[in-house]
Amino acid sequence: MSEVRLANLSKAFGETVAVEDLTMTIINGAFVTLLGPTGAGKTTILRLIAGLEQPDAGEVVIGGRDVTGDTPAQRNVAMVFQQYSLYPHMSVRDNLAFPLRSPILKTPADEIDRKVAEVAEVLRISHKLHNKATNLSGGEMQRVSIGRALVRNPSIYLMDEPLSSLDAKLRSDLRIELKRIQESLGATLLYVTHDQIEAMTMATHVGVLDQGRLVQFGSPREIYESPVNLYVAGRLGQPRINVLPADMFAGAPAGARTMGLRPEHVAQGEGKPSRITRVEHLGDQTRLHLSLDGHDIVTLSENRVVHEPGETLAIQPRNPLFFDASGARIA
Repeated sequence: MSEVRLANLSKAFGETVAVEDLTMTIINGAFVTLLGPTGAGKTTILRLIAGLEQPDAGEVVIGGRDVTGDTPAQRNVAMVFQQYSLYPHMSVRDNLAFPLRSPILKTPADEIDRKVAEVAEVLRISHKLHNKATNLSGGEMQRVSIGRALVRNPSIYLMDEPLSSLDAKLRSDLRIELKRIQESLGATLLYVTHDQIEAMTMATHVGVLDQGRLVQFGSPREIYESPVNLYVAGRLGQPRINVLPADMFAGAPAGARTMGLRPEHVAQGEGKPSRITRVEHLGDQTRLHLSLDGHDIVTLSENRVVHEPGETLAIQPRNPLFFDASGARIA
């Protein structure tokens, strides 16, 4: 594995700027997720690292070597795409072995057998090695797709939303598996997603993207607790952060235009009276939808107290975040 450094990277497609002056370092052994909506530039960044696109400006440095002018084969990276892209006429074993049989790698047959067996064991698909790819479930297909990257020993693994086409149960299971695999291999991994749960639960570092710009880069906890602006604050958190006028409650700092109040930071029992408009029972938590001065607020029921729509509930902020007119955080 190697450290990967992106320096002032930019890429445009005609009038559309996909990546703008992006600088980021992915340290050796890190699990980094890039989080952002469709069109934020996530996939383009992966393609620039892999050499599938050439930047208009900036450098891609892998293991201390500038690879900006290198071909994809010269960069020694492995990429997993959103779609499985398996060879349907091949067995699982042959799909896993396919990258190792490249004339560039020239891997000996006994080494291929060893690596395929190791990866199959890690992915828990050893019993499926003789199956055709078409006889696998969706989750097994994606494991094989991931395994085709794992059989190699690349500088970095690049993953382009590999779990997004799976159902919720499979996504949850493979999310845990992928993190386990990354930790056991000590792999350097860059994973792009629009799913905040994937970003928060798997990553050592999260990069939040907005229209091709890297807005904030740090640990999941740092980004959740100390977002640099209102956009970042809204990318993480479920339920989403409540966005309210800064003067709705007392204590706003000078220059504050907006208050961000996470659901768990709405203190109940004292303060302004709000009206409960809806109650959502989700098993492990109960969400309360409130109305206060014409604004909707979502919070969590404290101590499993039973509430009903139409009740009055006094609330006040605890640890609110404040933002100025441009959306920048006021510390």
